[in-house]
Amino acid sequence: MGAFDELVTYDKGTYIETDTGNKVSRQATIVGATNIVLGGKSIIQRGAVIRGDLRRSAAGQHVVISMGRYCIIGEDAVLRPPGKMYKGAFTFYPVRLADFVNVGPRCIVEAASIGHGVEIGEGSVIGKFAILKDLARVLPNSVLPDGAVVPPLTVWGGNPARLVGALPETWQETVEARCKGFYGRFRTA
Repeated sequence: MGAFDELVTYDKGTYIETDTGNKVSRQATIVGATNIVLGGKSIIQRGAVIRGDLRRSAAGQHVVISMGRYCIIGEDAVLRPPGKMYKGAFTFYPVRLADFVNVGPRCIVEAASIGHGVEIGEGSVIGKFAILKDLARVLPNSVLPDGAVVPPLTVWGGNPARLVGALPETWQETVEARCKGFYGRFRTA
């Protein structure tokens, strides 16, 4: 987060950089890319799986996964839309990630909505249709149950995850600085 933080380097050929500054690993699995919207300056790391192909069966194009700016999807993380039976048919629902969302390595996320400045710790599982409000934090290796609602400025942890603490009102600046700092340090070797 400071001027002396180590650079995170990668080989130039291992990532694709878009016009809007998104950096997507060639070793990430992006399925249904036409149904995924990246807001800009986001990083999708090696081994991440993003399932844009899991969408409603109605005709036409549908945005299944929408990510804001400065989002980080960690190594081997899985991001997929939640699904359930509706009127006798199984259907998937879109998922929205706001700006400055950090999904740690090896997470599995099936949330309905992830708010601004949310941090999801390494190895966590976010259940179907969970709603994580702005500036929430999920500790590493936590399991958030299906349909859970995480209030703003709270810390959740454990299996099943429960409220374990609160965050200061300055947390927004901290999270934004972390995401911008990581993006700035993530450079070609």
